[in-house]
Amino acid sequence: MARHIALLRAVNVGGTGKLPMAELVAMCQAEGFTGVRTVLASGNVVFDSDASPAKVKAALERRLLGYAGKPVGVLVRSPAEMAAVLAANPFPGEPGNRTVAIFLDGPPPAGALDAVRHQRDERLALGLREIYVAYGSGMADSKLVVPAASAGTARNMNTVARLVALAQGA
Repeated sequence: MARHIALLRAVNVGGTGKLPMAELVAMCQAEGFTGVRTVLASGNVVFDSDASPAKVKAALERRLLGYAGKPVGVLVRSPAEMAAVLAANPFPGEPGNRTVAIFLDGPPPAGALDAVRHQRDERLALGLREIYVAYGSGMADSKLVVPAASAGTARNMNTVARLVALAQGA
């Protein structure tokens, strides 16, 4: 059995995509995933499965489509990959609640940072399958647009750390 971390896109954020975490747990269990645990109410789930990450993604996206009536993106990482995202944070001196990793299905496209618009005091950097953003003055007033992140989902470093700890059994 392999442990997986699934990140759902646009769930319980800004009044869209309402999904009770108990429902998410039930979906995971219906797929045969075991040891299912959620973190926060924004679509973070850790579980064990023999399925490949691609099959986990497809199964959850199919269930979520049935539930929500519209596509809900899912990004899957292993505990080691998530720990590597945390360790590679290029802005370790910034507050964890103001620094995010935007998770993508693949590597950021060439020119991803060149296409950014409305950047003020935010700093950005590319990861392997992530785009990191440190929001200097905070996210609330930011007008930052990162076109390459449109199909991704962001988690702040505090949440990434919690997911790593949970996935590693802490």
